[in-house]
Amino acid sequence: MKSKVLSATEFKAKCLACLSEIEQEGGSITITKRGRPVAVVGPVKRVPLKSPKGSWAKKGRIVGDIINTDFFWEVTSQE
Repeated sequence: MKSKVLSATEFKAKCLACLSEIEQEGGSITITKRGRPVAVVGPVKRVPLKSPKGSWAKKGRIVGDIINTDFFWEVTSQE
């Protein structure tokens, strides 16, 4: 599909079909109102997703001893 021109009324009636056509074939649709173009609908530029693996690498640091803390942890049972 290349470029298509539809009136606003026709686009309103066929909106979902037009969007599916744009998604599958590409191209664009110019929507007119009383013969004058008012909008252009086209496909979205897709950005490849980045993998989250390693996204937090080298962004934090450990300070102090994480095994032996200075805090006393008291466990209480609720009976």
